[in-house]
Amino acid sequence: MLKKLLVVVAMSAVTVSAFAVEKSRVEKSFELKDGSTVYVFKDGKMGMEDKFGQATYMAPGHVMETKDGKKIIMNGNEIWRVDQLLHGSHRPQ
Repeated sequence: MLKKLLVVVAMSAVTVSAFAVEKSRVEKSFELKDGSTVYVFKDGKMGMEDKFGQATYMAPGHVMETKDGKKIIMNGNEIWRVDQLLHGSHRPQ
């Protein structure tokens, strides 16, 4: 019984630390004119959150405009990373 408890505690610690590491990999974020947010990760890949707070698809190479008028070209489509940032382990089942 104790052995099983230790395994569960160890697995929980790994999960929490993996989430913390992912959050620290965001280099920048940009707010877009349509209310969406684009996250740029340290490896240069990007992911997008829509105006409703959900990770959403954006085709690589798509040109987006920030609130201040700058143009950004989508590089990658890291939906799963954005989803982890927004929801972590708090997913409904």
